[in-house]
Amino acid sequence: MQQAHQAYSKNALQNADPRQLEAKILMLAASKLQAAKDDWENVDRLSLDQALTFNRRLWTFLVGGVLEEGNPLPVEIKANIANLAHFIFKQTNTILLEPKPGDLDILITINCNVASGLRGEADAAPESAGKAA
Repeated sequence: MQQAHQAYSKNALQNADPRQLEAKILMLAASKLQAAKDDWENVDRLSLDQALTFNRRLWTFLVGGVLEEGNPLPVEIKANIANLAHFIFKQTNTILLEPKPGDLDILITINCNVASGLRGEADAAPESAGKAA
């Protein structure tokens, strides 16, 4: 049964629309950040670091793909994504140095809104982060 599930998951990832996959992963990152914020009093430093690291790695991957030579996106969009990633990296460092739950809001909101844009939807509310697939 486990092998069937793994084969199905692998096939689903290989055949997924890249934009939809990116949106799902952005929402997963947002939900991890939201979970840390929601349980701030009980969250340990390791859990917070893991949520922030997951988000930073995701954005490193996204910006790397956008800036790859041959990427067909317009230069203006590439620059906007690069600037957004730079902000996310700065905000992540700020949170790591002096953790405050409210500082996670902007990261959650950015992920939700970018995911919404990738899915072709209107702006997503941050509350929807907890409903990631």
